[in-house]
Amino acid sequence: MKAEVNIFWFRRDLRLTDNTALFHALNSGIPVVPIFIFDTNILDDLDDKTDARVNFIHASVQNLQQQLIAAGASLEVYYGKPIAVIENLLEKYIIKHLFTNHDYEPYAQNRDAAVGALLEKKGATMYTYKDQVIFEKNEVLKDDGKPYTVFTPYSKKWKACLKENTFYHFKSETLLHAFFKQTPKAIPSLEQIGFSKTNIPFPTKETDTTIIKQYALQRDFPALKNGTSKLGIHLRFGTISIRALARESIILSETFLNELIWRDFYHMILWHFPHIAHGKAFRAEYDLIPWRNEEVLFQHWCEGKTGYPIVDAGMRELNTTGFMHNRVRMITASFLTKHLLIDWRWGEAYFAKKLLDFDFAANNGGWQWAAGSGCDAAPYFRVFNPTLQTEKFDKQLIYINKWVPELNSFNYPKPIVNHELARKRAIEVYSSVLKKQ
Repeated sequence: MKAEVNIFWFRRDLRLTDNTALFHALNSGIPVVPIFIFDTNILDDLDDKTDARVNFIHASVQNLQQQLIAAGASLEVYYGKPIAVIENLLEKYIIKHLFTNHDYEPYAQNRDAAVGALLEKKGATMYTYKDQVIFEKNEVLKDDGKPYTVFTPYSKKWKACLKENTFYHFKSETLLHAFFKQTPKAIPSLEQIGFSKTNIPFPTKETDTTIIKQYALQRDFPALKNGTSKLGIHLRFGTISIRALARESIILSETFLNELIWRDFYHMILWHFPHIAHGKAFRAEYDLIPWRNEEVLFQHWCEGKTGYPIVDAGMRELNTTGFMHNRVRMITASFLTKHLLIDWRWGEAYFAKKLLDFDFAANNGGWQWAAGSGCDAAPYFRVFNPTLQTEKFDKQLIYINKWVPELNSFNYPKPIVNHELARKRAIEVYSSVLKKQ
């Protein structure tokens, strides 16, 4: 006889603590079967079969399983297309409801719509909840009901909204007894899902309050070992609670809190302006820029061989570790789009392949900011000078020497473009298009 259950679907929320949808599922009065799906629609598009993010997810799923086994339950882990997995679960169980947390990206929206329709046909209901941001969709709007497109007024309204809404701690960790009791189920190995182990280490999810306290003073200096929190990957996959981190930030550092608000801002932009998810510039006129798109120069940039040490250090750090310091992300993005006049979408796609903390909304927002085409973007005539950026943020060349050890040898390449000529060219190309609009 089939058991009557509710399903909880883990996605970008790989934790048992302070998990919104999990809390509601465990409070439902019906035993909860937790599932995770290694989605072949996503995995099949990954060329690198040692992709560190898949390694991270796999390790996080194993960690969840150990916690669930201790509670007498088991995670059911599947490899395949979500719609097929849900169809199989409908054969295996009498499913009343499926609980999960919101995902805002276009693929996820379409996937969830299809799953919701399937469940409805079978007499079940899909419930989704906000969990990966503090405020979403229409929760922070201008007084006229329109979405913000500039960060500073958005952040002020965000903080005003926060005063009216206390952070709720969803104590899902206290309800583990409500999971469906069953013997532990095997988790597919990395090899079974077509991947293999990586040597890239992952940052800890334990928040160092000293880093957050000193964040405003230290965040721009890439040589500092603990200048930034490196929590991006944990926020991306939900191994920590955004609410818990925001609570800490309010006490410790408004500058750090602002970084979390930027996350909300970019997710809000994606929701209200979905054309950015389809390869379009936020500002349509920037789609008319005649990019040079020279493959050889792009390859030099990707490999960290541009002859500009701060750019090369950043790209090599990214290629080696899956991380790049935020200040250096801005420098490398500006260099690609302005110095080389290569379409920002090329850089966006490269970062999407390499960043451990890749999140579409934030990555797209950052690249469009650098290219001048985004909301609240740097004006097109602002072109970062790599030499001045080095002077300000890595004066002792500690960061650069770490990643570019051949800096002072004959092996280090000469600059692939002249800064001043490239700057003038970028301004001329941009202005020739934008002044016509």
